[in-house]
Amino acid sequence: MLKEEVLRLKREKNAVILAHNYQLPEVKDVADFIGDSLNLSMEAARTKADIIVFAGVYFMAETAAILNPDKKVLIPDPGAGCSLASSVSAADVLEWRRRHPNGVVVAYINTYAEVKAVSDYVCTSANCLKIIEAIPSGRPVLFLPDKYLGLYIKAKTGREIDIWDGECHVHAKITSPKITAKIKLYRDAEVLIHPECGCGTACLLELPKMGLSPKFLSTEGMVKYVKQSPARRFIIATEVGIIDRLEREAPGKEYIPAAEDAICEYMKLITLDKVHRSLKEEIYRVVVPEDIAKKARLAIERMFEFA
Repeated sequence: MLKEEVLRLKREKNAVILAHNYQLPEVKDVADFIGDSLNLSMEAARTKADIIVFAGVYFMAETAAILNPDKKVLIPDPGAGCSLASSVSAADVLEWRRRHPNGVVVAYINTYAEVKAVSDYVCTSANCLKIIEAIPSGRPVLFLPDKYLGLYIKAKTGREIDIWDGECHVHAKITSPKITAKIKLYRDAEVLIHPECGCGTACLLELPKMGLSPKFLSTEGMVKYVKQSPARRFIIATEVGIIDRLEREAPGKEYIPAAEDAICEYMKLITLDKVHRSLKEEIYRVVVPEDIAKKARLAIERMFEFA
């Protein structure tokens, strides 16, 4: 079987497969580690493997390559991009810096290496609040590229920040009316919301008026939360791929997607067949030029300080 062949190749080649939470179940089945962007980055930084097969989108594989310049980092499909990462360029960041010479740029990990290289900090949804709060209040801040996560940060911290006008086309589908409709159907459910969602700020303000206390969590935060929560039913507001992992690690509970069509077609480009071919032929290596990688590495390492 293909699964056994992948496992054999991993052993022979001293390879590790890292899979994002949104990956297909068949890919997670052969992964050595499943997680969100922050945890995958940390795992990539400490792995002893010679080859890293990154089952995720391209910017994630870039991050692994930046952290492992002496290892071979492969992506099973180089077409696995990201609409959010593509919404901002290094030139955009440098133009903002020209107008704000004392400014601080905080880049969400969903950015390409060139953007990370001209940023001060990289962050994830798990540690973005800590990073923003650590920046002196007198300094201008640009948060990019996700406007919904930026608005959530602004609402939670009360900090005046410039927010880039980008969005994840998948999370943008998860609106306040969709969540409200699900809440009316499942009144006993806890509501778990990824702060990238289009509903973020509205839910932060409106759901408490309905007597609800939604939890704003990264995907890794969602996994940890459902494991310890006594609740039996959850409305999950993020890409639907996370539900497979929730069912694996906290079985016996009910997970209701806030939007059934919240599916990332880029994540789903990675299949078990492509993982096998990538590992067997060692194809689609991801290489970041060292001048870019060196600068991006500094911003990523600052992220780890807040992990």
